[in-house]
Amino acid sequence: MSFQDLSLPSDDEAFYVQCRAAYLAVFRSSLANIASKQQLCRALQQAGRNPSHATLSKYWTPRTSKLNFDDFCEILKCERKTEETELVRAFKRMDVNGDGFISHSELEKALTTRGEKMTPEEVNAIFSLADINRDGKLDYAEFCRLFISTVEQCQTAALERLESNAKLKRQNFGSQSYSPPKSSVSSSAPSAAVAATLPQPPETPRADSDTALKKDSRSSSRPSSARSRRSSLSNLTTVTTSSTKTSKVQEPLGSQEWHRTFVRGCFFLEDDGSISSLQYQLHIPQTTTVCLTMQPLILSNRPDKPSLWMAVDTALFVTTAGETKEDSTLVCFTESKDKEKYTWRGELNAGTYYLLPFTTGCKLKKRTEKNLSSKPTELIYRTDTGELDLTRELREALSDIFEVIDMDGNGLLSLEEYNLFELRTSGEQCDKDAWAVCKENFDMRKNQLTRQGFMELNLMEATEKDGDPADLWVTLEAMGFNQMLELVEACPFQIEIHCEGTQPSIQTINLDSGPKLLNQALQKSITARTGAKALRGQDNVFIYTYRGEHRISSLIANKSNQKVTVHVNNEQNKNCCSSRGMSVFAVEVPARTKMVCQHVLPISDKQEWTYSCMETVLPCT
Repeated sequence: MSFQDLSLPSDDEAFYVQCRAAYLAVFRSSLANIASKQQLCRALQQAGRNPSHATLSKYWTPRTSKLNFDDFCEILKCERKTEETELVRAFKRMDVNGDGFISHSELEKALTTRGEKMTPEEVNAIFSLADINRDGKLDYAEFCRLFISTVEQCQTAALERLESNAKLKRQNFGSQSYSPPKSSVSSSAPSAAVAATLPQPPETPRADSDTALKKDSRSSSRPSSARSRRSSLSNLTTVTTSSTKTSKVQEPLGSQEWHRTFVRGCFFLEDDGSISSLQYQLHIPQTTTVCLTMQPLILSNRPDKPSLWMAVDTALFVTTAGETKEDSTLVCFTESKDKEKYTWRGELNAGTYYLLPFTTGCKLKKRTEKNLSSKPTELIYRTDTGELDLTRELREALSDIFEVIDMDGNGLLSLEEYNLFELRTSGEQCDKDAWAVCKENFDMRKNQLTRQGFMELNLMEATEKDGDPADLWVTLEAMGFNQMLELVEACPFQIEIHCEGTQPSIQTINLDSGPKLLNQALQKSITARTGAKALRGQDNVFIYTYRGEHRISSLIANKSNQKVTVHVNNEQNKNCCSSRGMSVFAVEVPARTKMVCQHVLPISDKQEWTYSCMETVLPCT
């Protein structure tokens, strides 16, 4: 079984072990961050990959300052293996006469004129290493075989070092026993660059990594029985929830005494894995009974298409609108669920509140496109008369975007709504003068842009670029679409407010402290609903576990004067997915700090799910 095979959901634990072994061949601890593109390259090479410059630049952009172990695991899931046959096929393209050998001149021509071009000096260095028989020719079939063998040996050595070091294993896996399968590493060539780029063998680990691995190399004698594992870990919580159990909040629909308002928004999955959305301000003129609902938005353009985001969980936190973060307090949050709709009903005093949308991120994850067609969907085409026009697929995607940014749902885009779209896609805004120009050129009604006008505006931008779709792709990707024009990294939603006897109002706000307010409200929602449980052997480290009918969230409170690292093991969970994306991970909590550990949801709402999490504090090193 190869590294890439282990990335499948059916073998998460083995994949995690392989990732950890590769990471620890470069770093002292899995809690250390990758701090440079060079370190990322070395770690990927230890995992059996051979990333090109383009691949490294994809994951280490000019804005990247660090990557953690979880980021590293996600990269390994995305970078597929290169089969030995594929590697040989790349060399055959350089083999002009087809004799199974490549001369120095053939290699130099290929590597200095195509793909990621190399210098003659680099080519000479590669040829001196690859000319195994020292006959001036490269037997590339033999070289590929030896290359694959070297990769396998590096992977096996990394696993053996990890397994033989009891202390290192305990720090990175907890106290559970683990023995890597003897045949866990097979043919797994590093990802070949383009056909004209010769892969390089993995670099050797750093000296300090080897030193750390040699210390305390005795094997662990701890038994692997369930009883031993349970006693060695600090906290065990088991909750079994049946999907048939639901609490419905009666909505005040159809009553003339209730007043309704609503607003639309969208969760966006950012490049760093965080999730962002707008915040809102709610004003209630007088004390009244209120019903809040929030749910993913069904787009009218997709009656026959599956809406991938409909499974994403949503929640709405309501806080008082204080002048500072410290002045704001949690008022309530949606807990009850009816299908995709999350609700809360109760009394709110007259006043102004912040509405803070939230999703756990369990079901809104970065998606790889390895199973998609390598050819992007066409966005622009020329008509029979030679004029440029938008394809049907692009018009459907733009129509979806229009509905998402039409926050009041009136079928028109105001300048404010359009500017929120512009800020998201270009970072700029349209002023009133530019809006007046739009009014002269595109279809508008009541000084607002119509759906047709929105299409005309995008067509004009494509026409100005003579059909170059680059800017259109920037817009689509910023709004969460992939190259197949599927909305996969965003979740549009709708918030509804029902008030008895008074008319509520909602407006969008740019709240600089929005993320901090949401984090504060989330933490309060957890600590207010459950008691603290001290981790075994720790007087100042506590776990809070909120158990809702449809979500479980945990928080770690470190009341000591030094940072602690908590090892979390979800391997006994059944039908569960974690916001961390891993079944085993570690959380570093600074001194005198609270930190949300994870959120857990059922993978399938139609089946029973069991949450069984074990936490322990790792010893300081």
